[in-house]
Amino acid sequence: MSHALIVDDDDNTREALTALIAAEGFTTAAAGSVAEARIQLVRQRPDVVLMDLRLPDGSGMDLFGDLEDPASIETILITGHASVETAVEALRLGASDYLTKPVNTQRLKTVLSRVPRNGELRAELGALRDELKRVGRFGRLVGRSPQMQEVYEKIARVAPTEATVLVLGESGTGKEIVARTIHDLSRRRGHPFLAINCGAISPNLIENEMFGHERGSYTGADRQHKGYFEQANGGTLFLDEITEMPMELQVRLLRVLETGTFMRIGTSRTIETDVRIIAATNRDPREAVRAGKLREDLYHRLNVFPLEIAPLRDRGEDIELIASHFLDEMNEACGTRKKFAPGAIARMKQYPWPGNVRELKNYIHRVFIMAGEQGLEGPTLDAETTSVRPYAAASSSAPAITVPLGTPLSVAARELILSTLEHCGGERKRTAEMLGICTKTLYNRLREYGIREEHNRSGMGDASRAS
Repeated sequence: MSHALIVDDDDNTREALTALIAAEGFTTAAAGSVAEARIQLVRQRPDVVLMDLRLPDGSGMDLFGDLEDPASIETILITGHASVETAVEALRLGASDYLTKPVNTQRLKTVLSRVPRNGELRAELGALRDELKRVGRFGRLVGRSPQMQEVYEKIARVAPTEATVLVLGESGTGKEIVARTIHDLSRRRGHPFLAINCGAISPNLIENEMFGHERGSYTGADRQHKGYFEQANGGTLFLDEITEMPMELQVRLLRVLETGTFMRIGTSRTIETDVRIIAATNRDPREAVRAGKLREDLYHRLNVFPLEIAPLRDRGEDIELIASHFLDEMNEACGTRKKFAPGAIARMKQYPWPGNVRELKNYIHRVFIMAGEQGLEGPTLDAETTSVRPYAAASSSAPAITVPLGTPLSVAARELILSTLEHCGGERKRTAEMLGICTKTLYNRLREYGIREEHNRSGMGDASRAS
């Protein structure tokens, strides 16, 4: 049986919690102070610890340093004096969750249901580390570069907790896969994982999608609709491109994070939710705060555990592993045994992959289709340039651009995007596919360049020269 330690100086609270937790199938021990709790920790290692913030001889948070392998223990802070600062500090120290007095019985049962039985999460993390040593994989993630090793270690530490995670990285680096891996290694993995792109939903619909609506709340609302917070109850909600969320909705999101409650559109009835938030952005969140795109208080609430993913160009040793992984997937799906041509991997390692892993995957897909008996080719590079003709394998007559060495990456990316858009006759979907980026990213880049939907080719040329 799993073991729980209850640390609270109030006799009635301690007895009530002990009875409730025992009824959930745990063995229990109780303590009324930090000193008594330390004695109990020596006697038996707990699987879950519920500790009061204020104790006669200190704070419940003083016990974090006494826990053996704290990442594998469900640590829940109980307080009658909750604040955002207290909650964030507790989560940074390693608390899995925090509850306010009087303790909500149903929420406590939900937390207890996530406590792993018989060290199952510890065993799975050990298995993943073994797999990483053998084949360079960590769950859904591929790569064994130092940068990714650091990411894996952070995932292993934060996944078993309830801490909010902010994933940072360029478009195409795999932020959603990182979020899914965190969910898969968490105590919530038996519940839903929902991914929402905050920049892809109309500002007029996003509130409805997030929180739902009651029947008759507006014209056309002929039935009740449950939003993402209800659909993901007990699980994980991944909010991608968080800086694209409308400011008024950021206020509501902050309130949900602080209170664990929300209201559907068209009702004043409060609904409780138990959802872990993982957010992501390809922008510098501090710059987004300064630009008025992200509320500062929401940024600090999301930034409990920041996790940055390095671009593919900074972890070139992973390119062969990732490319081989995608090729293996395609061979398996198609029943083929295609291989890379001699020198293909070396050329891939020289190419900067501005679209990161997403671009690499799309590239492998293209050359897989075109590959003959000679195997899959790599991007064609010119010795005097940083990169040219990355799509030569698909068409030997494909147009090329030349970018001198030393050209700032932002300038090179702009030239590549505008030239590809011109080559595609202004067709943005086709342009995004050729570049290996999503359409939303392309629209964002063109907006930055001052190019709108109705611009003709001469307008694009003017924008390009303006740089």
